[in-house]
Amino acid sequence: MAKFVFKVDDEDVSTDEHTLTPIQIMQLAGADPSNHYLVQIIGNGQANESYKDDPSKAIHMHEHMKFITNYTGDVPVS
Repeated sequence: MAKFVFKVDDEDVSTDEHTLTPIQIMQLAGADPSNHYLVQIIGNGQANESYKDDPSKAIHMHEHMKFITNYTGDVPVS
C-alpha cells in the first residue's frame, strides 16, 4: 500500500488510505470533529476548500496535501 504524508496544522500526518473524509483526517491529526472543521490549502494558499458543510465528503489523498482545522466552539471571554 502507498503511504501518503500530508500536513494538518503544520504537523505531519500519514495514512495508507487512498480516500479519507474530513472527519477521518481530523481524527488522525488529533482534532475533535465535534468542534472543528477542516479546510484544505490548495497551492501556495491562493485557494482553499472548506469542508465545514460537508464533513463526510470523500477526499482523494495525495502526497504533500495541506489542511488546517478551524475551531467552532465557544471562545471564553475574560
